Amino acid sequence: MGNRGQKRSEMGDELPADKRPCSSLEFRPSSSNSSAQTQVHSTNSTPQTHEADMDASSSDSDGEQDKDSPYGSCDSDDAEPRRHIMLRDYQRRRSSSDHGKLSGILANLNVDNEPSGQLAALTELCELLSFGTEDSVSGSVADSLSSLLVKLAKHENSAEIILLSIRAITYLCDVFPRSSNYLVGHEAVAALCQRLLAIEYLDVAEQCLQALEKISREQPLACLEAGAIMAVLNFIHFFLPSVQRVALSTVVNICKKLPSDTPSNLMEAVPILCGLLQHEDQQLVESAAICLIKIAERMSHSSDMLDELCENGLINEVTNLINSNGRTTLSQPIYNGLIGLLGKLSSGSCVAFKRLYELNISGMLKDILSTYDLLHGISSPHLVLGNCNQVHEVLKLLNEMLPPSARDQGNQQILEKESFLVSRPDLLQKLGMDILPILIQVVNSGANIYICYGCLSVVSKLVYLSKSDMLADLLKSANISSFLAGIFTRKDHHILLLALQIAEMILQKLSDVYLNSFIKEGLFFAIDALLTPEKCSQSMFLVNGGFHLPSDSSQKSSGREVLKCLCYAFNAGPSHSASETGNCKIEKDSVCNLAKQIKTNYFAPDLFDSQKGVTDILQNLKELSHALSDLMSMPINGDTPDQNQEKFSSILRQIMEKITGREPVSTFEFIESGILKSLVNYLSNGLYHGDKVELNGVNSHLCVLGKRFEVFARLLLSSTDFLIEDLPLLVIIQKLQSALSSLENFPVVLSHDFKQRHSYATVPNGHTTTYPCFRVRFIREEGETCLCDYSEHAVTVDPFSSLDAIENFLRPKVFEKKMEHVETEAQTLEQMDYQSLHLPVNANSSQGESSGFVETNNDGTSINLPEMQEEEVKLPESASEQVVHLSQTDHGQTMTLDETDVGFAVQEQKFPAESDVNAEVQSFSSGDNEDVSPGLTLFLEGHKLDQTLTLYQAIVQQQIRSETEMITGAKLWSRVYTITYRKSKHSDPQKNKCLSQNSSVSAEVDPLVQNTAFLPRMLPCKLASGFDKSSPVYDILFLLRSLEGMNRCSFHLLSCERIHAFAEGRLDSLDNLKVLVHSVPQNEFVSSKLTEKLEQQMRDSFAMSTGGLPFWCNQLMVSCPFLFSFDTRCKYFRLAAFGPRKVQPRPMLNNNSGGSSDRQLSPGSLPRKKFLVSRDQILESAARMMDLHARSKVLLEVEYNEEVGTGLGPTLEFYTLVSHEFQKSGLGMWRDDHSSFSMMKAYCVGNSGILITPFGLFPRPWSPTSNACDGIEFPEVLKKNFLLGQIVAKAIQNGRILDLPFSKAFYKLILGQDLSLYDIQLFDPELGRTLLEFQALVGRKKILESMCEENSTLQLDSSFRNTRIEDLCLDFALPGYPDYVLSDHDYHTVSFSNLEEYVKLVVDVTIKSGVSRQVDAFKSGFNQVFPIEHLQIFTEEELEHLLCGEHDSWTINELLDHIKFDHGYTASSPPIISLLEIIEEFTPEQRRAFLQFVTGAPRLPPGGLASLHPKLTIVRKHSGNCADADLPSVMTCANYLKLPPYSSKERMKEKLLYAISEGQGSFHLS
Repeated sequence: MGNRGQKRSEMGDELPADKRPCSSLEFRPSSSNSSAQTQVHSTNSTPQTHEADMDASSSDSDGEQDKDSPYGSCDSDDAEPRRHIMLRDYQRRRSSSDHGKLSGILANLNVDNEPSGQLAALTELCELLSFGTEDSVSGSVADSLSSLLVKLAKHENSAEIILLSIRAITYLCDVFPRSSNYLVGHEAVAALCQRLLAIEYLDVAEQCLQALEKISREQPLACLEAGAIMAVLNFIHFFLPSVQRVALSTVVNICKKLPSDTPSNLMEAVPILCGLLQHEDQQLVESAAICLIKIAERMSHSSDMLDELCENGLINEVTNLINSNGRTTLSQPIYNGLIGLLGKLSSGSCVAFKRLYELNISGMLKDILSTYDLLHGISSPHLVLGNCNQVHEVLKLLNEMLPPSARDQGNQQILEKESFLVSRPDLLQKLGMDILPILIQVVNSGANIYICYGCLSVVSKLVYLSKSDMLADLLKSANISSFLAGIFTRKDHHILLLALQIAEMILQKLSDVYLNSFIKEGLFFAIDALLTPEKCSQSMFLVNGGFHLPSDSSQKSSGREVLKCLCYAFNAGPSHSASETGNCKIEKDSVCNLAKQIKTNYFAPDLFDSQKGVTDILQNLKELSHALSDLMSMPINGDTPDQNQEKFSSILRQIMEKITGREPVSTFEFIESGILKSLVNYLSNGLYHGDKVELNGVNSHLCVLGKRFEVFARLLLSSTDFLIEDLPLLVIIQKLQSALSSLENFPVVLSHDFKQRHSYATVPNGHTTTYPCFRVRFIREEGETCLCDYSEHAVTVDPFSSLDAIENFLRPKVFEKKMEHVETEAQTLEQMDYQSLHLPVNANSSQGESSGFVETNNDGTSINLPEMQEEEVKLPESASEQVVHLSQTDHGQTMTLDETDVGFAVQEQKFPAESDVNAEVQSFSSGDNEDVSPGLTLFLEGHKLDQTLTLYQAIVQQQIRSETEMITGAKLWSRVYTITYRKSKHSDPQKNKCLSQNSSVSAEVDPLVQNTAFLPRMLPCKLASGFDKSSPVYDILFLLRSLEGMNRCSFHLLSCERIHAFAEGRLDSLDNLKVLVHSVPQNEFVSSKLTEKLEQQMRDSFAMSTGGLPFWCNQLMVSCPFLFSFDTRCKYFRLAAFGPRKVQPRPMLNNNSGGSSDRQLSPGSLPRKKFLVSRDQILESAARMMDLHARSKVLLEVEYNEEVGTGLGPTLEFYTLVSHEFQKSGLGMWRDDHSSFSMMKAYCVGNSGILITPFGLFPRPWSPTSNACDGIEFPEVLKKNFLLGQIVAKAIQNGRILDLPFSKAFYKLILGQDLSLYDIQLFDPELGRTLLEFQALVGRKKILESMCEENSTLQLDSSFRNTRIEDLCLDFALPGYPDYVLSDHDYHTVSFSNLEEYVKLVVDVTIKSGVSRQVDAFKSGFNQVFPIEHLQIFTEEELEHLLCGEHDSWTINELLDHIKFDHGYTASSPPIISLLEIIEEFTPEQRRAFLQFVTGAPRLPPGGLASLHPKLTIVRKHSGNCADADLPSVMTCANYLKLPPYSSKERMKEKLLYAISEGQGSFHLS
């Protein structure tokens, strides 16, 4: 707003300088953008701001907007301006008159005329061309003008004529680009070059440079032949930087079109261009770099020319530029191109090869690989081949720095390079020590097949060139055996051949050192598996079903281009022809022959014996595995449960001693011993082998599982059982992560090697798509007689339709018996308006949307929320979910995420509706089972298809079994797929019942396990439908899932174990029930390899927008989200919940903060909506806002009534104010000071009425029979919970921060987790501990009662801390809520006999029945914005982090790193030093108030100060005569603090605190 006057004053400068008529005295060089100029990544700069800006906020939107209502929404749509249309009409009228004027000008330009007449004609011509269009000039006129202007440019007497004639040439090229042809024909280039080589007038020379730049765009070859490169570079240092950019643009235009036979005189320009690499101007540096890159490309065929380039100092200048923070100043393509330039020089020039070694190139490359973000370096084979990948360019250079075997190449240059390395082994060793560890790290991080091949190629050459002693030093710190073992689980023949070559060379040189290591890691078994996979029992190396040889000599895709074979992927020299690069160099039997050779030469035959080839550790682990398995299958006989548990505990202890012992256990030994499967089987009690648990066995399974997890938790989470520093749990997690990285081979499927195009999908419902469709032929299975044949021709199928939809399409077409009445009903339903399936709950709503509530019954217990009322429509459950979801999104933007929705596909709305309609028809006609057709079973290439997948995912999964791990999209779309079908029977809906998080435990369950609701979180009944259960990867994931759940529930498990110990008499005092939890940090469960693979996949925009992710991405995210980092899950969550967004690119900076902020959403991410609110009615305004916009994907911005401020600051403050309103006492929403069991009673701050609870907010229990309490109506409580759910969801959707201190237990309820007795301590520690002790007494009572039956002389001890239960005088009322009666029985007081019932009722009311309706209301409101199930990939701590941001303290160094000082202040300014000290001294409340004052929110976004966007900026505020009398002011939408230069620190603190306290609550102009 404050910049509006400045913007208007700049309108006069909109036209480029070369488009404005000017005299020779006011010449300005052209500022028009050259097509040859490189793209420059601008740095994040804060716009200029003025002191007239707003006091606490400035608007993020331009212009005023109409208000729909006094407190309503305001649209910000602008009408399209008509200025361009008017301008075109004007140009058409003017162009007709321009032809006549040009004829007159041509006559006056004749060389025979007087100079004054020529000067006037030139002036008129320049003015005419500066505003002309291409229609103004014809070809003949341009030819005539070119001839005359070139002659005038050679004028020797008048400088003004020369200048204006050259300027006219420049304008002519702009207006009529084809005029460059005429100018070249009239020798204009030579004339201009002559003027530049003998400069008489500086302004004439500058105009010559502009003219040459225009001509070089169309005629670069003519400019090259005329010597334009040296002409523009000869005196380039005499010009200003703006003119130098124009000169270099000419050279760039020429170098981009250099002919194959590069002229030798081009070498003269190299020293000048090299010198420009050290220029301060970034654009000049990048232009010079482009020229040198292109010159080196053209000279790469000649070693002599490359040597000459090196002699001109090219290598020194390029390496200096790369080392001097080039990545932060150069654009990424230029930076990568310079690395590629070094690779080309090293490939063709021995001089460059030696010079790079002498300059310690390995140190530079090590720094690049170690600091470069690998997540952004591995994307697509097309990017790899286009030299746009930094990692790829580094690997190409490294491959050239290590020459291949000379005996294989017969190349003299290679022999010379090899002899140099032999003579200088120190240089080779230095490169190996720098590069080898980082290359292993790159491969293990999830690199795609191209990068993996490049790394292995470098390692192979390094091993080949190293002598034995040097190789021993290189491999000393690298676990090369484990690394190679992981490589052998891959299946590409290129990769396997390189791994075999590396293994053979190591065995040749260091056989005595590494033979045992190879045996320990299972490498000799892997080699044997390559030869005889059917005889090898070792499962670790069979997870991929063997390796794949090239089926054809050429690997071609069906796309427009030929993908480069890996054999040629890292050639830095001259490029090969397409036919040559299509041929694979590897012979068909190379892998098998080399494997056989290694097996014969280095491994004794007896090693392959099943006993002699086994290490001692492997043998011991196998014995323990068998012992554990035998114990599980053995009947208990006469052993007591305690004796049985002791046997398990003893075996588990021995296993952990082996795994955590001093001698390391390799991944091969860990997998091959069977320990992994035994542990999984033990923890699952047999559930692991099946998909179901009989319902009548749930209770017994829970009891067994609970005790087994207790034993395992005590073993792994105890730091005193073993004399080791780390927890045993951490050791086994690291072992599992290492095994997972070695064995997993989930593919990265890229789909951007085809253009989006409109296609028509016949199946499932006939609609147009913006992407290709699969061609599928449906064929009846041989021998199937009950179905019709549907194989006439191939049909187009939407690749992202589910297989269920395809089945619904096929079913009526292939069954002989038609269901006429069912089809009639289906047609009737299809004709209904889709909106009628989810009629508004409130019929009075004028907008067709539910207001959320209807009338309540007299007893007040039947308050109807939207989800509750949808039951009246009687849709299937899946349909009702679609109703809630589809009604709030635009067409084609539906996103779902649950265990069966394995791809967040953007489906057509019609398709899911049809699927639901078909299901509804079947339910309507269920009375006549004879007419309901059974289902179909579909097969692709003999494999049964999983109905939960889309067709795209099913086909990709099928190709994974036969193709390489990098699947390119072009291969998927070319062929015709054959799907066979046969009749299948309906499955019993109760068939696959298994334990779930919602498993209920009946009253008959053992009281010792009745509070084990957390157990299902640790034991997934079924990880994912797409994983092979026979694979060790499945076992690893299963065990990791169990251990992660056990780690998060460690307090529950250890407390439960203590209760059992007390009940059994092993503990005497209730004080011993307290547990000290040792848990592993959550980030230890993160797999960096899988995280990076998912990052690669999510950058595929097509897969994101269509649901084309591979099955493993979604299924792992659902079943094992802990495997991915928090930042990656945040990205996935936003894509899944809200769909892909257009994010504005930001420059790639070397930022290691690691934080991510959702406040960084670009303005174009979501449409903006303004909403006018009243400060006096915050909650009412919030309710109106949600009524209008809860279901809409919009970015809400707040403007307060009678205040001018709008934008980010007021919006953040609004969410903060709403948060505070929900925390006020008297709402009946939260457990507050009514609870007498709180360790610290809740209290209200000052007069604000805000409730502060030390352990967080948790819903207050309400009795089902009570409609009001203390003057609070329960329906109003439900309405507020419903609104709170809407606010929380909208804040997450918009990336806003809330100031709501929910308890961890409430976050668990939001995430859909069941709470248990042990969770009560999270929000009421004293009540939780008391109930825990009561539960321990109940357990002891049960055991003593059973013992008393056997021994009548025993007496029951019914005391609680030396007090009888009856003497506690407890009644059956909820503690803290005397009006809440727990039971209808005639219980008066709590006694030892009914203590169990009392504990059960208190727990149920506190965390279940008493709060369930409030939680349901919250979820119903939340679901109006987006499905709450999307949040289940986060933990409760992460959800708090996502919703409430950061609240950490700051250090001065952190403040200096993340605060920008500008406009009069630097980091060393005395006022800034004082301010930073003041901020560091702030109390937590003062820090919150400071953040509220500056940003509008009392908390920082996730990531802290580093993620604050815009960056916090502090500028000097110019005051009058006395700065001490002025106050600081802010612009919250820009996080902008204007601070006067106070005379002292004390004065600054006083004024700052005063401004913070008095400046809250309004947004006005300063």
